[in-house]
Amino acid sequence: MTDAVTGNASRRRRKEARPQELTAAALALFVEKGFAATRLDEIAARAGVSKGTLYLYFDSKEALFKAVIQEGVVPAIEAGEALLDAHDDPVVLLRAILLGWWERIGNTELGGIPKLMMSEARNFPEVAVFYDQAVIQRGLGLVRAAISRGIARGVFRAVDLDTIGPVLIAPLLHLALWRHSYASCCGRDTNVERYLQTCLDVTLNGLLRTPPNSGDIQ
Repeated sequence: MTDAVTGNASRRRRKEARPQELTAAALALFVEKGFAATRLDEIAARAGVSKGTLYLYFDSKEALFKAVIQEGVVPAIEAGEALLDAHDDPVVLLRAILLGWWERIGNTELGGIPKLMMSEARNFPEVAVFYDQAVIQRGLGLVRAAISRGIARGVFRAVDLDTIGPVLIAPLLHLALWRHSYASCCGRDTNVERYLQTCLDVTLNGLLRTPPNSGDIQ
C-alpha cells in the first residue's frame, strides 16, 4: 500500500513539474536553434514527454515563449525593482541593478534571449510586442527610476532620462550577445569581471556630479 501511495505521489509530482520541464526545454532550444527553427515536437522530446502532453499545457510555440519569459526573465526584473526599496544610495542602487541583471539573466541561459529577439523580432511581431512590454520597457523604467533618484538627490548630474536606459544597458547586452555568438565559435571569451568593472567605472564616473579619483568606483 505504501509503495502504491508513493508511486501515485511521484506521478503527481511528475505531472506538476511538466510545465517547468517544457519551458526549460523550450528555452534551451530557442537559444540553440532560434525561435523559427525550433519545432514543438523537439521541445517535447527534449523535455521527455509526448507532443500531446505538451499541448495539454501550451497551445503554441508563442505561448511557450511567453511562459519562458514569465518564469525566467520577469522574476529577475521584479528582483531589480525590489532594489529600489532596498538601497538608499543611488550609486549602490544602480550598481546593484546592473550587476543583478548580469547575474540573473546575462550570465545564464536566459542571456541568449536578447540575441534571439534581435534576430527574429521582425518575423514574429506578436512575440516581439510581448517581450517589449514585459521586459524591455519594464527594465528601462527601472533604470530611469534609479537615475531619477540620483539626480533628485544631487548625486548624479542631469541627463536625458528618455535615452539613458538603453545607453546603460547596451554594454551588458553586448556582452550577452558576444557570449552567445562569437565567443561560442571563435575560441575566445571576454574577461567578464574586467568588462563589468570597466562598464561600471565609465558609467558611474560619467553620471556623478563630482567624479571621484580614477579607480575609486569598486
